[in-house]
Amino acid sequence: MAVSFDLFGTLVDVTRPDDPAAAVARELRARDVDVPEDWGEAYREVHVDAPEGAEVPLPAHVARALASRGVAAPGNAPRRAVVAAFDPDVTVRRSARDAVAAASEHGPIAVCSNCSVPGLVRKTLVRAELRDAFDVVVASAACGWRKPDERIFERVADALECEPNALVHVGDSDADAGVERVGGSFVDVRDVAAAELADVVASFAASTAAADDGAANGTDRTEGSR
Repeated sequence: MAVSFDLFGTLVDVTRPDDPAAAVARELRARDVDVPEDWGEAYREVHVDAPEGAEVPLPAHVARALASRGVAAPGNAPRRAVVAAFDPDVTVRRSARDAVAAASEHGPIAVCSNCSVPGLVRKTLVRAELRDAFDVVVASAACGWRKPDERIFERVADALECEPNALVHVGDSDADAGVERVGGSFVDVRDVAAAELADVVASFAASTAAADDGAANGTDRTEGSR
């Protein structure tokens, strides 16, 4: 049994640019990149033909958007601009620390986050003073797959050394419910009062651990009825 947590909206709230295209443009100009006049349109267009469920890192998207308008960005300017544009203030959500602590009492724990900005997940965890609480951090920008795709949950389970169907995932969106595609359990924080979250997570983790123990000992109800 293992538990993974979504990050943004589940454990923390962060500031986001009101206009991401404008924020990236500002940082590009600060790095001497000639931003095209129709940058807003270019930013919104699809420039990478990615497989279904795949994550496109935002710097790759930005570089392709510039190239589509004949602009060659020097060096790693797109990456540095994106990282600077999405540099957040971080607030830990109520009961988040208690929920993480409760889960850790039952097995290894991870963060599983959709985020196309390289390094943002780890930076956020450091600012929230939560980085050391987790055994594993899986971000879609590095993993290559986005929730609800099964492959990101399989990556988390593999890193935590458990079967995917033994994974309990805590999140705040329909994408997080993708864990159920691999047979895991979903704790939807939208349905849980903040003050009760730690108890609910602990209950899910404990029941899943008990089921695992029962199966390992040949005492689960399904096997016993055969």
